[in-house]
Amino acid sequence: MKVLVIGGGGREHAIVRKLKENQRVTELYCLPGNGGIARDAVCVPIGATDLEGIVAFARERQIDYAVVTPDDPLALGAVDLLEAAGVPCFGPRKNAAVIEASKVFAKELMKRHGIPTARYESFDDMDAALAYLETAPMPAVVKADGLALGKGVLIAQTLPEAREAVRAMMADHRFGKSGERVVIEEFLEGPEISVLSFTDGKTIVPMISSMDHKRAGEGDTGLNTGGMGTVAPNPYYTPEVAKRCMEEIFLPTVRAMAAEGRPFKGCLYFGLMLTKEGPKVIEYNCRFGDPETQVVLPLLKSDLLSVMQAVTEGRLADCPVEFSRDAAACVIMASQGYPGSYQKGFPIHIPEDLDAELFVAGAKAQDDQLLTSGGRVLGVTAVRPTLPQALEAAYAAVRRVHFENAYYRRDIGKRALAAKEG
Repeated sequence: MKVLVIGGGGREHAIVRKLKENQRVTELYCLPGNGGIARDAVCVPIGATDLEGIVAFARERQIDYAVVTPDDPLALGAVDLLEAAGVPCFGPRKNAAVIEASKVFAKELMKRHGIPTARYESFDDMDAALAYLETAPMPAVVKADGLALGKGVLIAQTLPEAREAVRAMMADHRFGKSGERVVIEEFLEGPEISVLSFTDGKTIVPMISSMDHKRAGEGDTGLNTGGMGTVAPNPYYTPEVAKRCMEEIFLPTVRAMAAEGRPFKGCLYFGLMLTKEGPKVIEYNCRFGDPETQVVLPLLKSDLLSVMQAVTEGRLADCPVEFSRDAAACVIMASQGYPGSYQKGFPIHIPEDLDAELFVAGAKAQDDQLLTSGGRVLGVTAVRPTLPQALEAAYAAVRRVHFENAYYRRDIGKRALAAKEG
């Protein structure tokens, strides 16, 4: 079976590794992939948003199944085009991927169907947005409507900060067209929970919960990033919380999308906040989260390809999905300066006896040597019977991996450990 994965980061590396476990996979390709993924799949330098190139490649190689993972190609309709070319896919079609591609759509969907979320107003006129801020409670959350590499959300503590955030998006076009419309939300408080889920548009199967660490600095300080590390499971996601989420958020979302003629098939990500009133949706993603995937998939005991095909074929209800009861921790090794400017091109030194999984996010291969090529370079993941053991093993591995200007947070999992002790 010839399988194609579209994307080129640590998330895709984790997916490629898991797909490799299936003996039916005879050829595994990744477009464009990266220097690390090239050790597990054939990487082809076709960009993830080059839909014409992707479809032509799939036809030429007679691909049997495609996994579309990044948000941009999903929002552009990669699944629609591949399916039209006769290639079955894992991932939502364009009209369902809008749940992430437009925050305004997502908020209005939740309002229409009574799904708990923060109160909000949306604006496509900057003067109207600025006028609204004059009476809005602070802190406030200002979000660019469209895709912005996970960085289009600004938490404003004061009115001047909120005004600056709106102007940065709508006047200065910091996020391009994505900021032409903005959502201004009430600020919610409580522990954050990430839940990835498999859904075929009817059945939904949540995966192991996780806790992301978005801020660049320790103690959750500094700029928002794509994620500096994750742990799973999330201690705040108790059976009681899981039950409420299924009844009040997960099933209602899947049913809402189907009712509106946008059945969602693929991985639906729920970014949740556990408030005093109960769980509320902070955001939806139309794909596997990064770096949540790097702790969730190593805990998956079922065959990933079989589950994905069940999703595509609408028979998820009959497909067993089983996870390990172990814990996993992923520490991101980044380039100093990320998410701002940083240097790249440094050799990465990895010991052969590393007792952890290493997912490559931003590295290129040159003469059999991996060189840094991105802001987030590596995800170092350890799976152990308990979370303290997983964290200890992940950090032990991180200390043995070296490249110049390496940076990582030293407090990944600290909040989770405190919650377990509490």
